Amino acid sequence: METVFAWISAYGYAAIFLLLMLGIVGLPVPDETLLVFCGALIARGNLHPLAAFFAAAGGSWGGITLSYVIGRTLGLGFVRRFGRYFHLSDERLDQIHKWFDRIGHWALLVGYFVAGVRHFTAIVAGASKLEYPSFAVYAYTGAVLWVTTFLTLGYYVGENWKQIAELLHRYVAIASLAIVAAAVVYFVLRRRKDSA
Repeated sequence: METVFAWISAYGYAAIFLLLMLGIVGLPVPDETLLVFCGALIARGNLHPLAAFFAAAGGSWGGITLSYVIGRTLGLGFVRRFGRYFHLSDERLDQIHKWFDRIGHWALLVGYFVAGVRHFTAIVAGASKLEYPSFAVYAYTGAVLWVTTFLTLGYYVGENWKQIAELLHRYVAIASLAIVAAAVVYFVLRRRKDSA
């Protein structure tokens, strides 16, 4: 984590952009902690609020778009080649696409707030052939809300940002695990009901 802070201190907005892009794609970057730290730097006057916001939002948009492109270009090939090992078929992919048409857009919007879900929803959206304009509206709006939330939090907690970031990291991870577990239970129950 200290490396992340050192990069931001040394390279500023470019580091914010790059680190968030890589974190959204799925590399182990402490995204929320990074944003809270940047918010604290804004409060100190070390970063300009608009420049930090656009660097963070731009990195998030770049990362989520890259995940979408990965899903769109490699997703279907992966499903057709290896899908049988994961019980995925063209029919199941069609179901996922219909799910995205109904409520999956909201997963793109709120998925930023669930650790480990951000990049996954974008990959699934791409693999299910969700149209780019629809993807962009929800995913990019979600990025703006997420970036604004954590930059604002960092701004207002100021010098206490480290303690708050540690608490956030812990509770976001716990909440994320609970949400993923609930989703797994839901899909298992739904599958049993469909096969009954």
